[in-house]
Amino acid sequence: MPLLIQSLGVDQFGLVNLSLSTIYLANVWVTFGFNLSGPREIAINQEKSEAMSEVASKVFFSKLLFATLAGLILGVLIFVFGFFGDHKIILLFSLLLLFSEATQSTWFFQGVEKMKWVSLANLFSKGLYLLALVLFIKAPEDAKWVNFLLGFTAFGFNVLLIGYIHFMLKIKLFFPEWKALLLSWKENFPLFLSGMASYVSVSGGLIILSFFASATVLGMFSMAEKVTMVLRMVPTLITQAIYPNASKLFNSDHLQFYAFLRKVYIGALFLSLIITVVAFLFSPQIIWFLSKEDLEESIYFLRMLSFVPLVASLNTANMILILVENHNRLLFNATWTSCCFMILSCTGLGYFFGGIGLAYGLLATEMFIFISCLFLLKVKNTPHFETFYKRLFGSYYPA
Repeated sequence: MPLLIQSLGVDQFGLVNLSLSTIYLANVWVTFGFNLSGPREIAINQEKSEAMSEVASKVFFSKLLFATLAGLILGVLIFVFGFFGDHKIILLFSLLLLFSEATQSTWFFQGVEKMKWVSLANLFSKGLYLLALVLFIKAPEDAKWVNFLLGFTAFGFNVLLIGYIHFMLKIKLFFPEWKALLLSWKENFPLFLSGMASYVSVSGGLIILSFFASATVLGMFSMAEKVTMVLRMVPTLITQAIYPNASKLFNSDHLQFYAFLRKVYIGALFLSLIITVVAFLFSPQIIWFLSKEDLEESIYFLRMLSFVPLVASLNTANMILILVENHNRLLFNATWTSCCFMILSCTGLGYFFGGIGLAYGLLATEMFIFISCLFLLKVKNTPHFETFYKRLFGSYYPA
């Protein structure tokens, strides 16, 4: 981020991130919920290589088909209808990110609980990307290459990981029957809709702000939001990391599942609290490090948004309970209710108060997501929800 901001300037940095937000929105379509359903299916079938091959083939080929379709649609919008204004060239060069997402195999390694290979690939990919930024991004006119380089480096290492899955783990990849693909799409459709709503709720703020704010304000807000979204990944990554093991424990031993989830939940809250306090106290230093300027507006945005990781971590236990019990309909209702709340609140607050209003809207949305999931699980009245929260607060003792 410091390299980009200082090479491109605040304005072009904002447009690069706006293009990235658009691509990530399209990537929700590319993943089609497989990043949630895939780890669970792989974890359950860890000892059955034939079943894992079938799951892996369905996921990879589905995502490649959806990436191709998304790229064609965005290309038509750019060239035929002239959409996306000032950042259409940057967006065009960002389309490779669709295919880096399609070939991403983190979901598979989560399921088999062998994340070290993904971690190493990610480390080398980001290192190569950083080197490419140093060598090729020198001025504002180089903005179009930023997301392209991100997609190129990620795509290369993703292909290597697919090769490892195929040759070393003996997972056969084949084009599945259309009937099997269509069935998997039908099953994942609620997860796709939930993922779309969840993305808009969490990361759609920059797109909304682009309708009301100048490129400069967009860049300053984007700087603070980028930091916050990195920090917000902590509760998300914790959820993704424990999901496979939580699924196995839920299917084998409920008492161990409750104990495991309680330990992780308390740890996630404590870690997120530390992150929030540090980000709030050191906001001026963070912004100066990124931009080499004392941008008061960005500092204020970051201080407000620093509470997002803490509020987001409140929902960690609820998300695990929803996922292991396969409550796709409940997840759909929670995410779309939150999405509607986010669009209405952030649009209204962003229109009247600009970036400050949008920051308040995003923070309110995170709290609304937690409350809505809690309420819907309570209404669902599953014994696991009641038992877990009783154990969490020490009011439940098994016989």
